[in-house]
Amino acid sequence: MKLFVTKFASYKPSPENPAEMPKLEYVDALFRRRLSQITRMTIEAVHALCEDDDGVSQLSQMKLCFASFRGEIARQLKINKGLVEDADVMPAPFSLSVFNTPPAAATIALGMKAGYTAVYPAEDDFKGAFLSAASAVLCGSEKNVVFAYADEKIPDEYRDCRGFTDTLPLAFACIISAEPSAGSAELDSDGNLSEITASPQKFLDFLEDSVRQAGKTVA
Repeated sequence: MKLFVTKFASYKPSPENPAEMPKLEYVDALFRRRLSQITRMTIEAVHALCEDDDGVSQLSQMKLCFASFRGEIARQLKINKGLVEDADVMPAPFSLSVFNTPPAAATIALGMKAGYTAVYPAEDDFKGAFLSAASAVLCGSEKNVVFAYADEKIPDEYRDCRGFTDTLPLAFACIISAEPSAGSAELDSDGNLSEITASPQKFLDFLEDSVRQAGKTVA
């Protein structure tokens, strides 16, 4: 079965400042002040899918599926330090450290009312995460879903750990649809999907190449 990505947007900090975060000036100041890098990047990427008021209205009715390999890793590290050093965890930091914080905050900030899911793909299986998001479209229960991926800067304390990578933080969001639109990117679930979804960056490269070929402007 064929799938189509009708819109996408991404956010990536500058190489000079990998801890950089979007300002989110469209979000209430008291709300955004507690948000981490991964949550801010997720909100920014999803928000960028809305080009106007009509786009905001349409997006508010779509379900959101969020995927990440590491989640709120910086907050989790702070909590672990608190457990080791003080044998205590404060409720507020803990409530924002859970894996579903980014999609939950995005739905609140952007008024998305259709619900969300958070996927933690085993062994960095991005294809599995994408198929989890696309499953509602593939089975016909939804015509469109929003798929968002984000991973933030890994704290320097992990540099000596096996498997550490210094990959630049990345977030993107896209609308997966059962029907094509002008300039949409086409994916074949029985064909090129494995190659395209080998990693988040490969998937984003595919979307950007599709946009360039169609002569569209990236959100």
